[in-house]
Amino acid sequence: MAERTPRRLLRYLPAVLLLAVDQLSKWEALRSLAPQQPVPLLPGFNLTLVFNPGAAFSFLSDASGWQRWFFSALAIVVIVLLSRWIWQESADKRLSLLAYSLILAGAAGNLIDRLVHGHVVDFIDLYYRHWHWPAFNLADSWITLGALTLFLAYWREERT
Repeated sequence: MAERTPRRLLRYLPAVLLLAVDQLSKWEALRSLAPQQPVPLLPGFNLTLVFNPGAAFSFLSDASGWQRWFFSALAIVVIVLLSRWIWQESADKRLSLLAYSLILAGAAGNLIDRLVHGHVVDFIDLYYRHWHWPAFNLADSWITLGALTLFLAYWREERT
């Protein structure tokens, strides 16, 4: 029996909730943190507000500004594709649906930042001694977890 449209719309709920958590975390970071001023939480873990006009690992962050629109356009394409895949995927492919939702929420969260602020708001600072991983945010984490989950879903599917 075909899935009804209202029930199918519920597939987007995880992405909407993850997007809300991402945006609330960034709002709180902007409200409570001063740029470039680390707030130690645990050994190896600070909160440090950083503005990233580039992509992951600050890729193209020193470009002249065109990267904002390039990465925004790329995010829109990804969001459209993932939205379609979520709509069309079989309901029993829960792991794939979760992966799509994670990536969709992450892409949307960073797109909102680019459109509203002109850069992505990062605040999670992991480090070991004097070596710091590039600062990131929850949207980046959602994208990474989504990619790993998608790999796992396809790997499991191939094995069955």
